[in-house]
Amino acid sequence: MSRYLLAGLLALAPLHASADVLVGSWNIEHLGWNNDKALPQVAHVANHFDLLAVQELMDPAALGALERELEARSGEAWSSMASHALGRSSYEEHYGFLWRESEVAYEDGAVVFIDHGDVFAREPYSARFRDLASGDRFTLATVHVVYGDGVGDRLPEIAALADYWRWLGEIAPGTPRLLAGDFNLAPEHPGWEALRAEGAVPAITEGHTTLATTAGEYASLYDNLWYEAERLAPGERGILRFPALLPLEHEAARERVSDHAPVYLALNGARLAPTPAAGGDLLAGASVGGSGASCIDLNASDATRLAALPHVGPARAAEIIEGRPWREAAELTRIGGIGEGRLGEIRQSGLLCGDRG
Repeated sequence: MSRYLLAGLLALAPLHASADVLVGSWNIEHLGWNNDKALPQVAHVANHFDLLAVQELMDPAALGALERELEARSGEAWSSMASHALGRSSYEEHYGFLWRESEVAYEDGAVVFIDHGDVFAREPYSARFRDLASGDRFTLATVHVVYGDGVGDRLPEIAALADYWRWLGEIAPGTPRLLAGDFNLAPEHPGWEALRAEGAVPAITEGHTTLATTAGEYASLYDNLWYEAERLAPGERGILRFPALLPLEHEAARERVSDHAPVYLALNGARLAPTPAAGGDLLAGASVGGSGASCIDLNASDATRLAALPHVGPARAAEIIEGRPWREAAELTRIGGIGEGRLGEIRQSGLLCGDRG
């Protein structure tokens, strides 16, 4: 069931503890514009999470379409909601939340921040959610910090996040807080001092989240989830480099899915299980031509695609490239750690081009 919620200030009741869900944050580049977005691939990536904060939502109807695609592909019920349009000029964005109904429920308090200093170009959006298994409640907020002409244009909004963090604590005393978004600033920058002083820490401190124009390369750690260190103790956290999971090469994934990779954290022992799409599963949404080939070619595919093969990963992908040309898949046993058993699983995945076992 989709809900399009306008801003409204709702009181939140006190609570404690955390939830055992996978929480993700993803800037799905201009979701809702007429930009040939590959919705099946977007849904395949989003299905890795139980609750997802979305930035750069251009039309709430697109979030509803993504929800329906998720339901069709996962066989489960999903819900979504979006903020009203936010922005100071003709360019406006929405924020959105998507959640798996078997794991998470919307509790209350969906609201756009009443900006005390009129600092934000797009005021943050938050809501309280409940983990259905444990009954634990938590607040998830999301923001897309203005990019501007340089870092100096971003710092006022970054500094104002400390005020926002305090406000979240005031409207929901005792509620664990998470702040997800595209912050356009690396977590080690001194500009985060004010938010850190409030007890917030970043989940992601290493790696890069934006897809570079060069295949297989990433740049900038701008996407993150900040959490309340006193109340939450996330386990696994990381960056989901989604091109390796899809029947799209890096460039096509950047153009038709997003130029940002989602980030995530896991609460109470939840774990992410990256799942490559089956060979023909997403062809309806894939590009045609060389950049959208659905299979993996040992002699032509880049390192990102090769790493999507079972038991391969980045290191063995580099060895496969170094060992070219390959006459048949059976020769992969030359790679350290790939024996007959693992070779069989690679072949059974159906991802290899022209392999008949």
